[in-house]
Amino acid sequence: MKIFIFKSFCLLTIMFLFTFVGMKLAYNGMNGMKGISHSKLQSNISLKMQDLNTSIENDHFSHNIAAKQQKLEKMNSFNFFSYMGKELSDGISHTSRNIIRIVAK
Repeated sequence: MKIFIFKSFCLLTIMFLFTFVGMKLAYNGMNGMKGISHSKLQSNISLKMQDLNTSIENDHFSHNIAAKQQKLEKMNSFNFFSYMGKELSDGISHTSRNIIRIVAK
């Protein structure tokens, strides 16, 4: 029995260590795909991206407000999946109420 506990503990420890090594490798891989290897470079890139996003958002919102409002009204006019979800939840609620009423009698 003691051997089994010792083997289980060793296996658990090895799996725990491999999990952390895998997480570290994944983190380094993600940074490598982003092209980020230096913190100063990373901060410069993030500042430039914030400036770019701000300028794009200002242009985009100032020109298309009316078009977006029409598009949203059109999308909200009928959403099949929302309708089906609501009907399904109403049906389940009604069935549950009836079952509880029958059991309570």
